[in-house]
Amino acid sequence: MILPIVAYGDPVLRKVGTDIDKDYPNLKELLANMWETMYGASGVGLAAPQIGLPIRVFLVDATPFSDDEELSDEERKKIDGFKKAFINAHIEEEVGEEWIFNEGCLSIPDVREDVKRKDTVTLTYMDENFKSHTETYDGLLARIIQHEYDHIEGILFTDKLSGLKKRLLKARLANISKGKINVDYRMRFPKIKKAR
Repeated sequence: MILPIVAYGDPVLRKVGTDIDKDYPNLKELLANMWETMYGASGVGLAAPQIGLPIRVFLVDATPFSDDEELSDEERKKIDGFKKAFINAHIEEEVGEEWIFNEGCLSIPDVREDVKRKDTVTLTYMDENFKSHTETYDGLLARIIQHEYDHIEGILFTDKLSGLKKRLLKARLANISKGKINVDYRMRFPKIKKAR
């Protein structure tokens, strides 16, 4: 089932997610709904706070980036078919040079900005079967994972912009939270007045 994606301005996007256990209610159904929601919005990642749940769950399917002509063959191989659910993820280390990449977010439609992130990330997480993993990712995979990880920490990519950029985006972000934007996927806007 495709769920509405929570828009910028909703308090759930600012909450630090809590860990869950393997008995979390309807987890398999939740993951299936999240995949369907992400694909329905043409996303490459989706975090539980973006569907209104302040828990440490996010998904990544980097495959759409495998068409990028600027990628090396090695990076393309890493990305093509990379599809994972990350549960209770915690970053152990972020290292390497910071590099800039133009990011967007399903909760902040029609806003794209250059964001600096470190090249390599190591994290521990559970997969959908609650098997524990510690893995290191670099390049574009690290970037996608860091973006989704930020969501479970209550951080948005716009938080990483300069003060000037934030001021320039203020009106656009306010309009998003009021639903004054055209999107081709279901969204829930925090500032739309509810009908009585």
